[in-house]
Amino acid sequence: MIRIIDLFCGAGGLTAGFVKLSGKPFQTVWANDFNSYAINTYRGNFGPHASCGDIVTILEETPDIIPPADVVVGGPPCQGFSLLNKKRETDPRKALWVPFMDVVNASGARFFLMENVPQLLHTEEHAAIVEYAGKLGFATWSGVLTATDYGVPQSRKRAFIVGSRTVSPGAYFPPKKTNYNPSFKPSRMELVLSGYVEDARPYATVRDAIGDLPDPEGTEIRDAPPPLDLHFGRTPTPKSLARYQAVPEEGMNRFDLLRNAPELTPACWVRKKKGGTDLFGRLWWDRPSFTIRTEFFKPEKGRYLHPEKHRP
Repeated sequence: MIRIIDLFCGAGGLTAGFVKLSGKPFQTVWANDFNSYAINTYRGNFGPHASCGDIVTILEETPDIIPPADVVVGGPPCQGFSLLNKKRETDPRKALWVPFMDVVNASGARFFLMENVPQLLHTEEHAAIVEYAGKLGFATWSGVLTATDYGVPQSRKRAFIVGSRTVSPGAYFPPKKTNYNPSFKPSRMELVLSGYVEDARPYATVRDAIGDLPDPEGTEIRDAPPPLDLHFGRTPTPKSLARYQAVPEEGMNRFDLLRNAPELTPACWVRKKKGGTDLFGRLWWDRPSFTIRTEFFKPEKGRYLHPEKHRP
């Protein structure tokens, strides 16, 4: 059994990737997050071994709680590095890689995998992580992987730092890509020579992901006992619905809204004749989705409208 610790675990996305890997006996022995709702979700999916609390405080006051492990995985909060938070030069979350590496050391792990935003690789913190890992006896590989290249119907780029005390991670990373952009029409030989698996498939698309889903039946808070009452849809205002209807075709965006319904277009978009083409955009059925961010339910924040339905 390969023992895993998942830090900043959230609901357990990284844990799920490991424990569901076919033919590999991965098992999490400890997980940690500061958010109690996330921890409750994690426990519901993977068991009671998840701990809720500040990892810095845990290491200072109860370090013996860290169990032995073979692999430590996690994504320290990325807001301090993100392009969406350019002014946070002193954001304390930028330093949360330190307790991550302290857990790696305390657990005796032979491998670690750290995930974050691509901007991390261009910071002093990245150099510090690699240097600190080297002092602990780890060889490292750092790079950016794109989710669409590995079967996810979403064009999401993430940075990964992989460390190993036993082998050179560069011999295994980056992993061979499993999916390719069909618009390039590459030959099978071109794919293999470009770092793809032999049976690579075209990108997974929005249609692949949601094309067979039934229409939502309700948008109000459910009259049901917990936890069934936790999920509810967003009810658009009449003006928002009119805006959705003004951009009826897949691929349209705020510039189409301005052309089709200038009276419904926000004044800031009327004044700004140039800029991003994804705001208030509809997805395409036969392309991957754009990156799903926290406020994906707000079409004014990005390309989040359904390809044909008048809703996000």
